[in-house]
Amino acid sequence: MKIGVFGGTFNPVHFAHLRIAEEIREVFNLDRVLFVPAASPPHKPLADDLSFAERMTMVLLAVEGNPHFSVSDIEGKRQGKSYSIDTLRILRQMYPADELFLIMGSDSFAEFGSWKDYGSIFSCCNIVTIARPGAAILLKEALPVAMQDQFCYHQAENRLQHSSGYSVYSIEGTQLDISSTAIRALISQGKSIRYLVPDKVERHIMKQRLYARTHENDTDTP
Repeated sequence: MKIGVFGGTFNPVHFAHLRIAEEIREVFNLDRVLFVPAASPPHKPLADDLSFAERMTMVLLAVEGNPHFSVSDIEGKRQGKSYSIDTLRILRQMYPADELFLIMGSDSFAEFGSWKDYGSIFSCCNIVTIARPGAAILLKEALPVAMQDQFCYHQAENRLQHSSGYSVYSIEGTQLDISSTAIRALISQGKSIRYLVPDKVERHIMKQRLYARTHENDTDTP
């Protein structure tokens, strides 16, 4: 079985996340895409300090009805920072016979050299990078210098093949310029987020008054 692993804070999850997952599933003929919300992101503080449980709930609501999508709470069960290599090692133990595809934005891959034990990631799964608006990269140039001699570049396929046999792919995908940051800002200003997130996610955000703190504080100011 071929499994996509899509990690992120999903704060909140939105249509660009879902479209990325669907397009990669189709291109690589994945059997399923596993969304993995981060409990404690290692590279930057979590905006609005929204709980793992709330973000997990929103992702579950977002993927309802898609038989190819599922959600894992694996990072919520661990202590400490949510490092990708730790999650991948656990998934390798859980699915020893399956082929894993780690999904990430091109902006994240450009910073890959700062990730914990990043060299080991190339040896346990494929990596699929998808270009985000304003963040296109050239795979060969984005590779950490210390790793470059371990790869062969296949230009026709825009693919880097690691000595382990796994590959790094880059695909364009549909450019949906939607960000969680912009969605949180709209909510804090009391503006609509309709058509940016699934209806069920929007209703949950509104019902629980998530991200609305800034707007409430503004209205209380004389």
